Amino acid sequence: MLIPHERQLPPPNAGAMDTALRPAMPADTEAVGRMLARSYRALLADDYEPALLREALPLISVARPGLISCGTYYLIEQEDRVLAAGGWTDVSPHGAPGRAGVGHLRHLATDPLVARCGYGSRLLGQVIQSARAAGITELRCQSTLTAVPFHAAHGLTVVGEIDVRLPTGVLFPAVQMRWLDDGD
Repeated sequence: MLIPHERQLPPPNAGAMDTALRPAMPADTEAVGRMLARSYRALLADDYEPALLREALPLISVARPGLISCGTYYLIEQEDRVLAAGGWTDVSPHGAPGRAGVGHLRHLATDPLVARCGYGSRLLGQVIQSARAAGITELRCQSTLTAVPFHAAHGLTVVGEIDVRLPTGVLFPAVQMRWLDDGD
């Protein structure tokens, strides 16, 4: 039996002809939020305790309108379904102004039904290209435990383990990572 949303999903390794990569717009906020919720609920389950996820998911899976409309947040979509989204800002995830040349990877996620099909890699490539074009030579990332191997495969290095304090005071284990522009 097909689940209705599965009909729209591309096959693994589908080409760019089937999907569009574009900057996100305010009208995408709800669709990005739905994808973040699907992604985090499914993909984080192996690395985080269920009780922690019950508390954290309502907080971390919210699409931030300011981030979506910043001009450096992108999505990959097929028809009206967001398959992946993510971007960068020169402001930290906690709202602190950044240093010149330093950016922050933000809310990079893939729909679990197309995980490991290349959409995250394609998206991260766009994000890095955009950051480089803006003069960013270092990208910092507060990676979920689940995403560390993905980020490491794309040139980010581990700085150390951290706990991200969520607005309710919940501490969410993560890994601080960074990418340095080597000119390639």
